[in-house]
Formats: sequence, structure tokens, C-alpha cells
Amino acid sequence: MRRPPRRATAAGLLRPLLLFLPFAALLCFATFSLHHPDRLGPTTVAVTVTATAAAATDADAARPLQLASPRHRLEISTVDFRALNATTPLHAAAVRAFSDGGRLLRDVLAVPTTAAASPARIPAPPGCPPSVARSGEELRTAGSVLALPCGLALGSHVTVVASPRRVPGDGLSQFAVELRGAGDGDAATTILHFNPRLRGDWSGRPVIELNTRFRGQWGPAQRCVGWRRPDDETVDGSVKCEQWAWNTGGTFEELKRVWSRDHVAGQKRRDLIDWPYPFVEDELFILTLSAGLEGYHVQVDGRHVASFPYRIGFILEDAAMVQVNGDIAVKSMVAGTLPTAHPNIVERNLELLAELKAPHPEEPVELFIGILSAGSHFTERMAVRRSWMSAVRNSSSTMARFFVALNGRKEVNEDLKKEAEFFRDIIIVPFVDSYDLVVLKTVAIYEYAAHVVSAKYIMKCDDDTFVRLDSVMAEVKKIPDDKSFYVGNMNYYHRPLREGKWAVSYEEWPRATYPPYADGPGYIVSSDIANFVVTELEQGRLNLFKMEDVSVGMWVGQFNGTAAKVAAAGGGVEYVHSGRFCQFGCVEDYLTAHYQSPGQMLCLWEKLEQGKPQCCNAR
Repeated sequence: MRRPPRRATAAGLLRPLLLFLPFAALLCFATFSLHHPDRLGPTTVAVTVTATAAAATDADAARPLQLASPRHRLEISTVDFRALNATTPLHAAAVRAFSDGGRLLRDVLAVPTTAAASPARIPAPPGCPPSVARSGEELRTAGSVLALPCGLALGSHVTVVASPRRVPGDGLSQFAVELRGAGDGDAATTILHFNPRLRGDWSGRPVIELNTRFRGQWGPAQRCVGWRRPDDETVDGSVKCEQWAWNTGGTFEELKRVWSRDHVAGQKRRDLIDWPYPFVEDELFILTLSAGLEGYHVQVDGRHVASFPYRIGFILEDAAMVQVNGDIAVKSMVAGTLPTAHPNIVERNLELLAELKAPHPEEPVELFIGILSAGSHFTERMAVRRSWMSAVRNSSSTMARFFVALNGRKEVNEDLKKEAEFFRDIIIVPFVDSYDLVVLKTVAIYEYAAHVVSAKYIMKCDDDTFVRLDSVMAEVKKIPDDKSFYVGNMNYYHRPLREGKWAVSYEEWPRATYPPYADGPGYIVSSDIANFVVTELEQGRLNLFKMEDVSVGMWVGQFNGTAAKVAAAGGGVEYVHSGRFCQFGCVEDYLTAHYQSPGQMLCLWEKLEQGKPQCCNAR
């Protein structure tokens, strides 16, 4: 059974009747409005932020907030971490994150939402300039970044004037010119990565590498090593990689001698490589990157060097900036023939997307899908709504919701609030988002599934995971109804990394191996496991680990180890492994596909509608 929505209560209900009558009339009006919003229009409901220990002890955070809600109340997770032992560093970090989140939530809820209630009244952004430029001094201040106000369009071009720096000794001299999407670090999509390595790399000769990156994952690289095949694929009629010979060290005397010798001899050698590697340390170059019909084209000093075909999911209008980094001194950057209005009008015309709103849920819910997302991932959520979530909306027994924490930037939270109120498919978990605390969203998924919708099965996935809903349900149906289960791409005897980006210290995990766990991009548990996790949290016995998927494996192991649960489960939890829950990308006949860009999501959905569960890998 669903929990009824909480409503603000008024003090003084025992006051004399005459004093109470005006307030009673107002209360009746508000109650009628909540149940019949279409008849009375916008209403005001009181929202009390009491989901966290910090919020509960903060007078400002716990004070009722007035939220203008046109039709539906903003859904905020009520998961409560007050019972956790805050002595461990991760638990203490969770308490701090919820403390900060309570204040951020109060700020964003206090913003009037009348404008958000009517998307048609959201003003269009101002026009964008047809060209932008920055000098070397401005670029040094801005970190060698040139912002693209409205992205790129067909025919747009970017010019970089710079010189590669000389690296002392035998160091690898290299730099990169990148088209990047919005966001910071790995959160920003790298739409194009152009990376010359002047002294070579493992190949021992100068190369140029081109690639794309989505969520920190690189696609297949295109390497230009100074030669080309006659049958090589072309882009807008240009070869992917031009030929070059050697680096002339700053002079073209050797090249002139070769040309003169062949000219005097009157010979035309078709196999002659007649152009040097295009970059020389300490020598100025002019690089022009242009957008064609089929891909990007790079010219250096007026000569074509490389072309890179567009990849699925990386589109021109998503380019938010040009960034140059590495061993390079930038003199200036100019971008021209830019679009004067952003072609992506989704956020300004939400009224055109009414068919993507989540329907009113029906009970009972057989499968609940919690999707982990970040506040700034609007494009990823839209791709999910347009693709596999369509199957969820058409199912009477399935429900899916995005679980999103708060961002440190106020404008991101305000946009998230508008989006949540319109689509009705976002549950806000009131803590400040960070990678180490992703596990808190998973706990919120279990709490919501157990206490709000009473789901039979609970699935967790990411917003870059494509879910083949009918096949996932068929996989679950193979398991007897009276069986506790944990389904996914299982890892057994996996050892923690002690060094590098994903390092785990011995204090965090002293054991040699992790418990069996399913990869985080997609897994399913039975409802009794989710209920167990929520109960452990409420009783202060739940231990958190910064790796979300390992945490779930740890909890399932604890559930499986209790004698009463083992007896009730008829022999314990059934661990079901399937490589079709693909963790690294996509495989044929997949159940879930991970690291899928928004474009790949739509491609997968189109193929699935045609009865072809095939991958849409970048070419």
C-alpha cells in the first residue's frame, strides 16, 4: 500500500470553534485542491524536510516550506540515516552531505515555481553570437577554454593558433584539442579528441590519435601514423589520415631537395610521401577544425591532415567548449559560422513532451526500476524517457523513477526542480551528490520500493544503461516466486585495487576479496532483500561502502547469513549470473547495455521496436 501524502497540520485544533472556522474553511479548500487540481489550478502544499539527521536538528531545514505545486507534489526521498553510526569516515561524510543537502533543498524549494508550472511561459534564451574569439592572455586566464554559446552547426569552424612546447629530455611531447560537452571532468562528454604525439608513443614514431569519450570511457581510437590505404574509408570525400614522412626539425630543406631531385629527374613516384609530420616543437601552427556533413575535418597550415566521422550519440549542438591542453602555448582561438540560436529546444518547450510524463502509478507494482542519475544529466534522462522507459509507461505492472541527489550549484537544482515537477518521474534524495556517496541513492531506491510502492522485484541501473524490459522480466520469471534472488553480472573473488583512481585502503576494506556482487549498471533483487536493507538502516546496523555495487553484495551476504532468512528463503539467496547484463558496453541479445550515449539509447530503442535486439556501437 502506498503511503498517503503528508500534509501540514495546524496547531491549535482545540481552540474555540469561532476562531477555528476561518482556518477550517481554508484547510478544506486546500484539501479539495490537492485531490482535484484540475478544477482549481495551482495550489500550495507544505513540505517539511526531515529526511536526514542534520536536517532534523537544523531549525531552518526542519521548518515547513511553502512550495507552489500546480498539479503534483515534488517527490523527496524520506530515507532516514539518523540511526547510522557516524564514527566511520563514510558514515560521517553521509551525515555532512545530508546536512548540506537540507540547506540546498530548502533554498531550491523556496524559489517560486509559477513559471515552471507553465513551460510555455519560460522565456527563450537570448540569441548567440555568430563568432567568438579569445586572445592568448584571455585563454591563459580561462584555462585555454573557448566557450561555444550555442554549440556548433554544419559549416562551423574553430581555428587554433599555437606552438607545441619543447619537452626536455626524452619526455613525450603531446597536446590535445578537444570539443567537449557541458560538465566538469569525466562528467563532460568529449565529442572530439584530437591528440598529436610529436615524439611518438608506444609505436616509436609521431602519431595523431582521434577519439570520443562518454562518462570516462573511450571509444575505439583512430590512429594516424603517416600512411594511408587506397581503400580507406573517406569522410566527405577526404581520407581519414593523410600521409607524412618525417619531422624536419623546423626546416623544409630536406623536403625541397626531394622535390628538386624528382622534378629534375622527371619522375613521379606514387609511393613518395611528400609532406612532413604537421607539428614541430616551438614552431607556430594554425589548426582549423571544421564540421562537415559526415564528420570533422582538421587542417594544419592550410593542408588537410585528418578527418573523423561523426559517432552515434555525439552531436554538433552539444559542443559547449573548445579546450586545449598539454605541451602547447596557445596564441589565440576563434570559432566562426556558429548557430545564433541553440537548436536544442527541449528545455524551453516542455509542453511538447507531455507524452513523456510518468503516468499515475497503478498497484500492485511488480517490478520497480530505480535509475541513478546526477542533477546535470538532463540529456541522459531525456534519452531514457524517449527510449526504453516508453515500455515502462505502457506497462501496468512496472514503474521507473530517477533518483537524483542535489548539486552544489543552485541553478542546477532549480532546473532539476522544474524537470521533476513536469515529468513526475524524479525522486530527489536530499544530500549533496558525490561519487563516494552514490550508495545512498541505492538505499533510497530500496526504501521507496519497500515503503511507497511495495514492489515485488527491485532493479537498479544507471542513466546510461539501456534496459530491455521484456527480456529482463522473462529472466526474473524463471525464478520461483518463493525464492530470494540476486540477479546480474556477478563478480566472484574480486580483489580490491590498492592503487590508482579506484584505490581502496585496508582501513576501508581489510579483506583480500569482496563478497560476490553484481556489476552496478544493472541488477535485480527480490523484495525481501530490499526490506532487509531498510530494516538494517532503521535499526542502525547497516554498513555503507563507497562502492555501491559491492555494498549491495555485502548486504545480500548478510541477509543470506541469517538463519531465519535462510529458512524462509528455502535454502538461501539464489545468485543468478548472466553476462547479458553487460557492464562494459553492449553485447548481442543483451538484457542491459551500459555506457550508452543518448544517441545510442535512441538507436537501441529503434532497433528493438523493429524486433532487432542489436547493439549500436560507435564505428
